[in-house]
Amino acid sequence: MKIKILTLVLAAIMVGGCGKDFLTRMPLDQLTDETYWSSEENVRAFAYRFYPVFFTGYGSGFSYGPYTYLGQGLNDDFSPETPGQFAKQIPTTSSNWSFVRVRDANLMLARVEKMEMLQPEAKNHWRGVARLFRAMAYYSLVNDYGDVQWYDRPLDIVEESELFKPRDARTVVMDHLQEDLEFAAANIRELDGAKGLNVTKWVALAYMSRIMLFEGTWQKYHGGNADKSKKYLEAAKWAANEVITKGGFSFSHNYRESFNALDLASNKEIIMYRSYVTGLLTHSTMSYVNTDPQVGPSKDLVETYLCNDGLPIGLSPLYQGDTTMAAVLTDRDPRLRHTVAPALRPTGSKGRFNNYAPSSSGYAHHKFLNESVAALPSGGGSLNETDAPVIRLGEVMVNYAEACAELGTLSQPDLDKSINKLRSRPVGNEEPLPPLEVLGGNPAVNGVAYDDPARDPQVPAMIWEIRRERRVELSFEGFRLDDLRRWKKLAYADTRNRPNINRGAWIRRADWVRTDGSGGSWLVNIHLTGPDEGYIIPSNSPAADRIFDNERVYLTPIPADQIKIFSDRGFVLSQNPLWQN
Repeated sequence: MKIKILTLVLAAIMVGGCGKDFLTRMPLDQLTDETYWSSEENVRAFAYRFYPVFFTGYGSGFSYGPYTYLGQGLNDDFSPETPGQFAKQIPTTSSNWSFVRVRDANLMLARVEKMEMLQPEAKNHWRGVARLFRAMAYYSLVNDYGDVQWYDRPLDIVEESELFKPRDARTVVMDHLQEDLEFAAANIRELDGAKGLNVTKWVALAYMSRIMLFEGTWQKYHGGNADKSKKYLEAAKWAANEVITKGGFSFSHNYRESFNALDLASNKEIIMYRSYVTGLLTHSTMSYVNTDPQVGPSKDLVETYLCNDGLPIGLSPLYQGDTTMAAVLTDRDPRLRHTVAPALRPTGSKGRFNNYAPSSSGYAHHKFLNESVAALPSGGGSLNETDAPVIRLGEVMVNYAEACAELGTLSQPDLDKSINKLRSRPVGNEEPLPPLEVLGGNPAVNGVAYDDPARDPQVPAMIWEIRRERRVELSFEGFRLDDLRRWKKLAYADTRNRPNINRGAWIRRADWVRTDGSGGSWLVNIHLTGPDEGYIIPSNSPAADRIFDNERVYLTPIPADQIKIFSDRGFVLSQNPLWQN
């Protein structure tokens, strides 16, 4: 906007002979910073600049959102042929270290404050929207870098002492952020425009539950700050409970229909979604589970799903093993069938059973695939038009349960309003899981407590089960890496010490011989744990192992060019701990 104004002023100077009146009057057909903030419609238009950034959905064109391996693949949910690595050096530059969205939100807030024509309700609504955007911008910065500078107004370029001030403590920023979220939740309208497509009170509360849960657990497992952890976790619990009990959301469709639908408008689980229309806005997420080779689910993830008696595979008599895909899917949590395709797709298998592209692990996920349009132009490339959930009730419910568990207050009513609602959602002809119970502080089903033999001994049994529910419910939605980070469990993503991350489906080579007279095999360059049968090993080079060996990677290093910019002007921007040398 300042560039626009400067351009107008320079143009006026250049034609100075036209007289003083021209120099002091702005063209009536031009918007300026002074004339733009004159109506609620204009404020709404300004707010939309944040939507593609904060409500990415499935992205657009060949860009992508947080979903599938492309979104947040450095974790234990996927078995890539070339595992992503933890950062090993300080980057020269990075677009992530940016306060542009913070400034945009502060500018919006400052301009709304001066809009005398707005009624009090409208003014508070847009104040709330601006403060929500500021909170989301700061959440992204704190998530990456920890301590960052807090700004609550748009700065001018000449304010060097403020622009180059030292970073504020993480807890200082998060306290301000919590205030922003609380104001947003109290003042944003319950409905504004088309349902599900615009920011509402429920969107603010849902994001508050996500952000406060992240920081509450970060403070518990990293900061050692019990008071702040409790404060943030209680805020997460409250916000989630408001959505669950007052938002009017429910489960009207089965699990998979929240991710592969052409239209999410009627889905009552969806708090906010991004709409896609051929010729206007499309994406390519469905292509990654359809025509394009995919990075498949890990053996570790597939074994996380419970049997349908509510017990882990290490305890359940229903578990039938994993030597066939039918056995893997039989008597399991229905979400497994809604997430993982019913047929294996090892490398080279395209054309044997179907024309879907192969998967690195043999297991293929189809959570985002809509079979009705898979063979159409909209099923491939960047022309996908399935709607994307931005934030949904399922996430809010696992946020609520985890906040309760981390606070040490988890009760049966808490489980019944969250985890057990997820377990009883519509699943077609499949039997839902039995309710999860809490018995003496431990997980139980049908009145009998259990302890998963695969449990991390450092994690209490009840929290382990809540984390399992979260992993399963939110699989491939871009949460897992951040979850491992906030729990201080990045060691789970180490492929050398946790080999099941680098394992896929069990297959027998003899079952994949071609029958078209070629005498060859459908399998191409497949490595197994045994010579003729065994589990697929997607990454067969020890040199490619992902190794977790330094806790500094829990935070992103400050880019070198930013530290130099500060230094060149006589200021100091400190590097993150453990990245200093």
